[in-house]
Amino acid sequence: MKSAVIVFPGSNCDRDAAVALERVTGQKPAMVWHKETDLPESLDLALLPGGFSFGDYLRAGAMAARSPIVAAVKRHAERGGLVLGVCNGFQVLTETRLLPGALARNGGLRFVCRDVPLAIVNNNTRFTRAFRETRETVIPVAHADGRYIADEAELDRLEGEGRVVLRYKDNPNGSARDIAAIMNEGGNVMGMMPHPERVADPSLGRMGGWAIFQSLAEAA
Repeated sequence: MKSAVIVFPGSNCDRDAAVALERVTGQKPAMVWHKETDLPESLDLALLPGGFSFGDYLRAGAMAARSPIVAAVKRHAERGGLVLGVCNGFQVLTETRLLPGALARNGGLRFVCRDVPLAIVNNNTRFTRAFRETRETVIPVAHADGRYIADEAELDRLEGEGRVVLRYKDNPNGSARDIAAIMNEGGNVMGMMPHPERVADPSLGRMGGWAIFQSLAEAA
């Protein structure tokens, strides 16, 4: 799988994401600075990592969504290429409208950083198929603006089309319908607030997010 990690000013999970991708594929991903205008040729996956792009100025993900590289990410998605946005990356994907809805301030108005149990709502996606028959996992969150919101019609549409991928079992932020991850209509773009790259290291015995990367490698 040929992959790239997009790096914005304020990204802080880009190296962890790169390590996880290299571990599962055996290939180092390209690290693409946000001012670039093109992605590497023959790319399979573009990953938008967690962090605090541009210091969350204006609102989380708003300025990063206007970086030059994002136009290339959109073109990649429109061609059917895989795109994964994690935490801040999810916020960027909603700001670009590659995914519907928005990520708002946590319900308790506090930064939340802890492991959360997740239900795998749809394990028949390019992002989750490696979970096989597993229906639950544990992945940490670390965010202040992680409460997923959308109008009721959009939420019903996401549910009805099987586009809710992960759901919180212990909702840490007040997300509508406990939503932790969604994908687009084409099934090639997913945003998730939990950080799979932080639990994808067998030497640490924490592998709750490993199947996300394994799924992407299989899909590619």
